[in-house]
Amino acid sequence: MRFLELLARLVAFDTVSSNPNREMVGFLAERLARPGVRIEIDASEDGKKANLIAILGPEVDPEKRNGLTLSGHLDVVPAEEPDWESPPFELADRGDRWVGRGTADMKGFIALATELASETDVGALAAPLALFFTYDEEVGSHGAQRFADGLGKRLLLPRSTIIGEPTELQALSLHKGHLRLSVTLHGKAAHSGHPRNGENAIEPAARVVDALAELRRQLENERPPLADLFPAVPFTVLNVAHIEGGGAINVVPDRCVIDVGVRTFPKSDREGLVSRIREAVRTAAGALPVDFELGHESPPMYLDDEAEVLALTHRTLGQEKRLSAAFSSDAGFLSELGQDCILLGPGSIEVAHRANEFLPKGDVDRFTPILRGLIQEICGA
Repeated sequence: MRFLELLARLVAFDTVSSNPNREMVGFLAERLARPGVRIEIDASEDGKKANLIAILGPEVDPEKRNGLTLSGHLDVVPAEEPDWESPPFELADRGDRWVGRGTADMKGFIALATELASETDVGALAAPLALFFTYDEEVGSHGAQRFADGLGKRLLLPRSTIIGEPTELQALSLHKGHLRLSVTLHGKAAHSGHPRNGENAIEPAARVVDALAELRRQLENERPPLADLFPAVPFTVLNVAHIEGGGAINVVPDRCVIDVGVRTFPKSDREGLVSRIREAVRTAAGALPVDFELGHESPPMYLDDEAEVLALTHRTLGQEKRLSAAFSSDAGFLSELGQDCILLGPGSIEVAHRANEFLPKGDVDRFTPILRGLIQEICGA
């Protein structure tokens, strides 16, 4: 099966994060299965989704962890934008590009990695080549987290890892994390005709939002470690993202919830930052009871200067400077397993999550020999 046919098959799978992905996992597992290839299915708790792991060639040495891991996520964001020019789950040829949901982010990379793995002579591999495809990256890297918390502690992957996010063929070696925090203010419900019998939870919530906005402005004027490697946004981002409170118009609201997102730097003082948020909220809320809930966190990624995959990809690409991503990825959880992760893939993140998402044909033409060469150099194929 050639790359283009495989890409069309993958785009046709509606793997929006809210949907099961087992059909696509089964298809890829069947495509990759042959003598010398070990297939592992790492299912979600409810069994509706799964990570797919395929390891070609020798066993992974637990000390050296040599070889190469190619990783990508199978899920995509919804395709509900009204201005799609063709059905989003049908691959369309637009001359210099292929259009369809997930072409750039990141089924194009998955198709290419699968095809290169399929053409590899397993018996000629001096070091293992692994494919690691995850679920639910788009909603918080839940598949990567499940692997890190479970199977990943027993099933070792080669340390050097290329995650094929759409980076326009540049190697990105660090990104921020994303921390979710919910603040709940508790008042007392009452009929609005007798407001003194209740305590409004929304009014102090407005003061809390003002306090968080002031903290946001303070953070924008601070420069944490590694800020120079994030020139576009060299500060910690605090975003008041969602507010919900009240019910009927004639009832004093007894509850208000404020959801906050924080983009954290690698090597930053996470606990100190959370403490600052708590202090700002409690001061603004006054005597009103407040609950804090730390939600799902996507860890930041930082690759050490000494990592072999960093030097190798920079040399291969002719890239001199370290570059960062403005988005989070599965690399945060994989780094916690000891993986040395680089984000490197065809296409642009600028067209992901938008109508008429596309993968430039020229990117695939340039990236194919790059990725094939990295496999050959690292795995000795």
